[in-house]
Amino acid sequence: MENKIQEVGTVVDKLRVLYNLQLIDSRIDEIQNFRRNIPIELRSLEEELDQMKKKLELFQKEILSLKQNLDKRNKEIKSSEILIKKYEKQKDNVRNNKELYSLDKEIDYQKLEIQLSKKRIQEINLNIQKNKEILEKNEEIFKHKKEHLFHKKKELNQIFLENEKEEKILLEKSNFFSKKVDNNLLKTYKKIRNGVKNGVAVAPVQRGAPLGSYLAITPQKYSELIQRKKLLIDEHSGRILIDAELAEEEKKKSFVFCSKKKKK
Repeated sequence: MENKIQEVGTVVDKLRVLYNLQLIDSRIDEIQNFRRNIPIELRSLEEELDQMKKKLELFQKEILSLKQNLDKRNKEIKSSEILIKKYEKQKDNVRNNKELYSLDKEIDYQKLEIQLSKKRIQEINLNIQKNKEILEKNEEIFKHKKEHLFHKKKELNQIFLENEKEEKILLEKSNFFSKKVDNNLLKTYKKIRNGVKNGVAVAPVQRGAPLGSYLAITPQKYSELIQRKKLLIDEHSGRILIDAELAEEEKKKSFVFCSKKKKK
């Protein structure tokens, strides 16, 4: 059995009011969803910045550690040079070949230690340079992301203020159109809106199917719809149906209204 809504007044006027109400309420939904999503978006950007900051700190710690290692190696070279001078001086007072051999061996060992330290210093310097380059690139990215977050907050705040003004106007308009609808029909409209995910209670029929649905209505129902003699509810989606032509007329009017309000 076909679902019908109790008619009060002309069907066309009823559909116009209902669809206007739907357009307004859908826009209010968009504004409220946007407002709910602002903290999530900002939190995501702030978390990304925080992760980048920690990454920069790790690079800075790595560079500091490498520099400390560099200082250690330089000190080792100086220590070895001091020892070489000491052993060279001791060679002037050796009493036998055994002592001379022992001192030469110590000198050779310290020279090898110096060579090894110099090699490590070269490696450390290359590593420091590499980490500095990566750090600089990441600091630049961090700077841009920080600026982006600052401007994003400013932009979102501006949109939020504009949306707040628009929402106030839309709520007044929603209240205005709600008063033009019969109480029973308004209850039906609100019940349908609360029962569907996207809040669309009045759906235009395009290409034989209600907007947002893949299931086409019957040819008989479509014929009744374009005649605009009675209000119909889609048996699959549960939404009030409106033909695409009438919906487009009201949508254009609504767009003009919104444009005028924004210019003020």
